[in-house]
Amino acid sequence: EISACLVGSEMCIRDRGNTVPLTNSQYNALMRVYEEKRAKSRDLANLHYERACQKVPELASIDASISSASLDQAKKLLAGDDTALASLKEDIRSLSDRRRRLLSDAGFPEDYLEQHFECPDCQDTGYVGTKKCHCFLKAIIDLFYTQSNLKGLLEQENFEHFNFDYYSSNYRDRLSGQNSRELATRAYQECMNFIHNFDTEHGNLLLFGNTGIGKTFLSHCIAKEVMDSLHSVLYLTASEFFDALLEKALTRNDESCLLYEQIHQCDLLIIDDLGTEMTNTFVASQLFSCLNERHLRKNSTIISTNLSLEELRDRYSDRVFSRITSHYDLCKLTGPDIRMCKKRMQNASDN
Repeated sequence: EISACLVGSEMCIRDRGNTVPLTNSQYNALMRVYEEKRAKSRDLANLHYERACQKVPELASIDASISSASLDQAKKLLAGDDTALASLKEDIRSLSDRRRRLLSDAGFPEDYLEQHFECPDCQDTGYVGTKKCHCFLKAIIDLFYTQSNLKGLLEQENFEHFNFDYYSSNYRDRLSGQNSRELATRAYQECMNFIHNFDTEHGNLLLFGNTGIGKTFLSHCIAKEVMDSLHSVLYLTASEFFDALLEKALTRNDESCLLYEQIHQCDLLIIDDLGTEMTNTFVASQLFSCLNERHLRKNSTIISTNLSLEELRDRYSDRVFSRITSHYDLCKLTGPDIRMCKKRMQNASDN
């Protein structure tokens, strides 16, 4: 059972007891898509009617007869004639049968003049009665994928393609004493816990370690699972993230305001490659402000970075470091660059 309600500034879709929050702009975007679908099917039906009438002019007179019969019988019904409704049904049935025969004789399908919808259940309104149609849930997921900046990538970058073979048990992390496979196993389990407890714990993750070791891949894997469970995700590189905040501060145009809203309100924000941006006081203050606001809203955040914890503390303020270490599960990954591992494995299989 699916229904909709307005809570604060969010439109919430309840599906079997679960609440799917949509911002007003997201809900309006979905409704515009449905309006476009109906307009498209209506225009196509009108085009079909024009083509059919050009070939079978009698169709127009039949439709005029149906309208006239409906009006005449309605008058009789209002005058107290109890047989008017049955008579009307018989007249319309006879005229409709005549129309179908004419279409068929002219080589048109019998349903050529009917309006066809992508979803026959709701006739492209999003509603069945007063409840949201099943197609609306799919539309929500499609919208989340589009707005995440990850659409297309996740066909390959998901947990089905995660491979522990890229993490060697011979490569040992100097600080923790654990090998690459052990750290990857722990990070994988942390990601699973993050997904399974997403609705209840509103957790956060920091994925850190050297370049090319799968941090971004893991964040993409999580994003797919979260979106498929009807939650909004926004993926931004660190440069894109801070550029968006700067754009909002300088221009306040509609586009920058919308992205700023998404950054703060999406269920999961992924900031990739933190530390690759130009660092200054604006960056540090905006990072703390965003992380703090998302924590207060109980919205989850994933940060990936090539920086060590010490470098993270030195580059940003103590407030940022404290916020991350206090409220984020820390997952370290280490080992050789996976791209090089893939190349060696491919060369070995070719030989």
